Amino acid sequence: MIEVRPFSSLGGANHGWLNAHHHFSFAEYYDPRRMNWGRLRVWNDDVIQPQSGFPPHPHRDMEIITYVRTGAITHQDSMGNKGRTAAGDVQVMSAGTGVRHSEYNLEDEDTTLFQIWIETDKVGHPPGWGARQFPKTERSGQWSVLASGKGDEGALSILADARVLGATLEKGQELTYEAAPGRHVYAVLATGAVDVNGQRVNARDGVAIADATVTFKALEGPAEIVLTDTL
Repeated sequence: MIEVRPFSSLGGANHGWLNAHHHFSFAEYYDPRRMNWGRLRVWNDDVIQPQSGFPPHPHRDMEIITYVRTGAITHQDSMGNKGRTAAGDVQVMSAGTGVRHSEYNLEDEDTTLFQIWIETDKVGHPPGWGARQFPKTERSGQWSVLASGKGDEGALSILADARVLGATLEKGQELTYEAAPGRHVYAVLATGAVDVNGQRVNARDGVAIADATVTFKALEGPAEIVLTDTL
């Protein structure tokens, strides 16, 4: 099963400082056909204007992964963590028993990012936060595990039977991924365009995949792919 979900079909809202598009039902956007994809609950495509952002707000029992596409986001939370995550890099937060955090674009340009929520496997676990750089050169033509609940070396740790992966392809390059039985794979292009088993996928489109092996072939490069694999 392969379903391409064009960017134009997503829900969303423009709040002025924030222009948000939702791959799944979120906030005021509700579509019973797009509530989740397995344990993947949220994939938001956000554009945050300079010197603005999300003031302190709470989360609980959710794995939250932020993939910064352009600009940077500055995080601060009730655990005492503070950090700036720049384009191409990733931060994760296990909300656990509860945490408050803020996320601001303190830059002089728009920040664009994907925010991904995955249901936790460990309800009531202590909260945590982490971030690291993932140079795009290290994922050129291959998958790199960005976040994982499976102990992958070099990946940020999350508390879920899930992986978040990234890859970049130059025009003409191909890369394959197998959605194993019972798994839910969801991929979104940050840039470029690819062919996925005969279907064109453009930047910011989503692809829901189950029980299939797919080949991503770059039609326009660089094609920057972000992919989740969950139960």
